Amino acid sequence: MFLPGFDDNRHTVRTQSGEVSYVEIGTGPAALFVHGIATNAYLWHNLIPLLADTRRCIAIDLPLHGQSPAAPEHQLTVGAFADTLADVCAHLRLDQVDVVAQDTGGAIAQVLAARHPELIRTLTLTNCETQDNIPPAAMAATVEAARAGQLAAAAPGILGDPAAARAIFASGYQDQQFLSAELVDAFLEPVMGTPATAARFQELIARLGPDDLLAAEPALRALRVPTLIAWATDDEFFDMKWANWLHDTIPGARDLVEIAGGKLFFPHERAAELAPHIRGHWDTADQS
Repeated sequence: MFLPGFDDNRHTVRTQSGEVSYVEIGTGPAALFVHGIATNAYLWHNLIPLLADTRRCIAIDLPLHGQSPAAPEHQLTVGAFADTLADVCAHLRLDQVDVVAQDTGGAIAQVLAARHPELIRTLTLTNCETQDNIPPAAMAATVEAARAGQLAAAAPGILGDPAAARAIFASGYQDQQFLSAELVDAFLEPVMGTPATAARFQELIARLGPDDLLAAEPALRALRVPTLIAWATDDEFFDMKWANWLHDTIPGARDLVEIAGGKLFFPHERAAELAPHIRGHWDTADQS
């Protein structure tokens, strides 16, 4: 069984954005875990068990990802995904949440915090799109293919070639043992497994742009929510300068933790190292 026991904790909530699947583990104040493009809630399966004794950990599958379908009318933009998070919180009656976000999930979390600062108890941002760095330069070839209408057509070939599928995520890991074939399939099948989902995924990639993040920037400059920034130093997508930008921009930013030698998917690969920083961040906020 893939990730034994993880899906035993899966639920679905109906929102204005459609059905959203999520995994919930633990007790205490709610913490919302937000993944990035082409991954899903499975990204957090190493981290959540390390935090579930102190938080009600809720890891969602964004629309089109994991087990959350994307309705035809649902826009696939950073801003629309942020609205989905707000919908999920409303339907689960969560007055405040500790948000932990990675990759494009970090951009979504920034927009959510800008639009709904009252909803955020604390914010933890790991390597993610920031300000106008969306899409990042390292994604240029993929974005170009999507905008040329070529990505959806390539999907069957990618899924049929384990090496090609693995290559999509490989640069985000220091140690390849953490990237199993089962995890690659679990990430890619929902976004590329049918012509319809591949077309929507192509649309998502093609529409990536900075508008929503730039619109959120004035509110981020006034955001006093306690914020932890934990950043992998060797990520080819998101340079350390973006961690420094976030730390300088968000008034509530406290610690900036450098994960030496880390890559994009360090919240999965180095969860045991990240967990104490998040726990300490939460403890400090709880006591203030």
